Amino acid sequence: MSKAAIKKSPNSRSGISADSGSLWQTFVTLWPYMWPDDRPDLKRRVLYATLFMVVGKIVTVLVPYLYKLATDALTGELASDVSEKYLIPLALLTPVMLVIAYNIGRVLVIALNQLRDALFASVGQFAVRRLSTIVFRHLHALSLRYHLQRRTGGLSRVIERGTKGIEAIVRFSILNGIPTLLEFALMAVVIWYWFDFRYVAIVVVMVVAYIWFTVKASDWRISIRRDMNNNDTEANSKAIDSLLNFETVQYFGNEQLEADRFGASMARYEIAATKVWTSLAWLNFGQAVIMGFGMVACMILSVIAVQEGTQTLGDFVMINALLMQLFLPLNFIGFIYREIRQGFADLEEMFNLMGVEQEIQDKPNAAPISVENGEIEFKNVKFHYDEDRKILKDVSFKVPAGKTVAIVGPSGAGKSTISRLLFRFYDVVDGAITVDGQDLRDVQQASLRSNVGMVPQDTVLFNETIAYNIRYGRPDASDEEVEAAAEMAQIGDFIRALPDGFKTEVGERGLKLSGGEKQRVAIARTLLKAPPILILDEATSALDTQTEREIQTALDEVSRDRTTVVIAHRLSTVVAADEILVLRSGEVIERGTHKALLRKKGLYAEMWNRQREATEAEDKLRAARENDTLGILGRKNTVSD
Repeated sequence: MSKAAIKKSPNSRSGISADSGSLWQTFVTLWPYMWPDDRPDLKRRVLYATLFMVVGKIVTVLVPYLYKLATDALTGELASDVSEKYLIPLALLTPVMLVIAYNIGRVLVIALNQLRDALFASVGQFAVRRLSTIVFRHLHALSLRYHLQRRTGGLSRVIERGTKGIEAIVRFSILNGIPTLLEFALMAVVIWYWFDFRYVAIVVVMVVAYIWFTVKASDWRISIRRDMNNNDTEANSKAIDSLLNFETVQYFGNEQLEADRFGASMARYEIAATKVWTSLAWLNFGQAVIMGFGMVACMILSVIAVQEGTQTLGDFVMINALLMQLFLPLNFIGFIYREIRQGFADLEEMFNLMGVEQEIQDKPNAAPISVENGEIEFKNVKFHYDEDRKILKDVSFKVPAGKTVAIVGPSGAGKSTISRLLFRFYDVVDGAITVDGQDLRDVQQASLRSNVGMVPQDTVLFNETIAYNIRYGRPDASDEEVEAAAEMAQIGDFIRALPDGFKTEVGERGLKLSGGEKQRVAIARTLLKAPPILILDEATSALDTQTEREIQTALDEVSRDRTTVVIAHRLSTVVAADEILVLRSGEVIERGTHKALLRKKGLYAEMWNRQREATEAEDKLRAARENDTLGILGRKNTVSD
C-alpha cells in the first residue's frame, strides 16, 4: 500500500485517529496489510486460520454440554433418550467417559486456537514489517528542514510504539475480534435453545451494558494514554540527547543536571502511567460488577427451575459453565477494544509522520540526470530559509567541467547553503541551478545525488566496521576496491595496523577514530563512489594544521579531473583553485584566482593575511615546543653520561 493510500482518510492527515471513533475507516486503511494482494501464501494462511477458528468455537460451545452430561450421569439424572437422540452408545455416557470427553474437548479448543495463532503469526508480522518500512522510507524522503527540527530519541520512540500499535490492531481485530463475536453468537443460540428467552434477555442486557461501559471507559482512557506517551517520548528524547552528547556532559560536569532533567520527565511519566493503570483497575472492576449481576440473575432462574423439577442439576451446572464460557470472550471484547484503542493512540503519532508532506519532490515527468561533462551553473540564485532572513541574493557563477571553484567568506555568508542546494536538499526561491544545462528541479533527486560526492566538515560514521563505512559510497564494491580507495585516501597503512583491520568497529558516530582518521574514511568513501561532481564542504576546517596538510594531498587526489566545488574556511586549501568566489552576506563580492584576489587587496586579501599570521604563530609555537623537548632530552643524556 502506498503512502498516498494511507492519507486518503478524511479523519486526519494520516487516516488514523484515536479520537475519531471511525474504527471501520481505520480497518479499511489497514486491510491491505492483513490481506496483501502480492502474497497469496499469506491469504491462504488467513483462510486456514479462519477455518480452525470456526471449528474451535464450535467445540468451545459444545464443551459445557459435556460437563452437563457428566454431572447428570453422576446424579443419575442422565436421560436415556440422550443416547437415542444423538446416536451415542450408552457405554460412552458413563461419568468416566464423559469426563474424559469433556477434557479432550478443552484440550482440543486450546490446540485449535494455538494452531490458528501460529498460522496468523506471519500475517501480523508481515503487516508490521511493511508498514514500518513505509514509514522509515518516508522519513528518509522528508526534507533536511524537517530533520534539522526533529528529536531523534522522540522519533525512535514514536516509531517503536507505532509498530507495536500496528501489531495490536492487526492481531486483535482479525485474530481475536471476529472469533469473539462468533463465539458470542453461538453461545446465545445455545442458551436460547437449551433454556428460554429470559436467560437470553438477561445475557443481552448484560452484554449491552458491558460493551457500553467498556467503550465509554476506554475512550476516557485514551487521553490519559496519550499523555503518558507524550511524557515517555520526552523522557526518551532527553536520554538519547544526553547520551549522544556524553563528552559535553563530562566536560562541564553536568551529570547531575542531566539526571535532574531526565528525572523530571520520568516523574511526569510516572504520574501519567499511574493514571493509566488506575483507570484500568476501575475499568476491570466495573466490568466484573456488570458480569456478576448477569451471572447472579441467570443462576437464580436456574436454581428455581431445579427446585421446581423443570431442570436437572446438570442444567444448573451447564448454565454456569456457559456463562463462564461467555465471560471469556465478553471480557476479551473489552480487552480487544482497549488494546485497539490504545493501539490507535500509539499508532496515530507514527501515522501523523506520514502526513508530513515531502517538501522536495520529483516532478511527475522527471527524468534521470545525464552528466557528461559535469558543468555547474548558478543563475541569479536567491534563497532563504525564512523570508525575514535572506541567505543568497542573486548569486551567479559557473564551474566548468573538470575545474575547481572555491567559495570562501566569513561565517554566515551562505557557503554551506550552496552545497545543500546542489544536493537539492532545498529548492531555490528564484533563479536556477543547472548541471550540463539541466535544471535540478527537472531531474530525479536520486540520480542527481548519485552523481555528486560530498566530503563534509563533520564526518559522521555509522556504528559499523571501517570497511562498511567506506563501502557505503558504493555498496556493491568488492573488498579489493574498498582497500584501493583506502590507499588513495592515505589511510590504508593505518587500517592494516589495527588488530581487526578493515573489520574494526568505529563506534557510534565514529568516535573511536580521530578527526583526521574519520576524514580520510570519508574521502575513501567518496573515492569509491567516484562521482563526476565533488563538493568539499570545509573538509579540513576542524583539523589541526599538520593534519590538514596531510589530508589535503588526499583531497587533491579525489578532486582530480572532477568538477569540484570547495567550500573553505582555511584559504590555504584553495590556493590552487581555478577560481575563488568571495561570499559575504549572501552576495559574491570578489572573484578570481588566488594571486588576482591578493592583488585586489579586498576582503580575500584581508582574510589571507589574518590566517597566514595565525598559521605562522602556530608554526613558531610548535617549533619552540619541539626545541624545548629536544633540550630536555639533551640535558637528560648529559646527566646520564
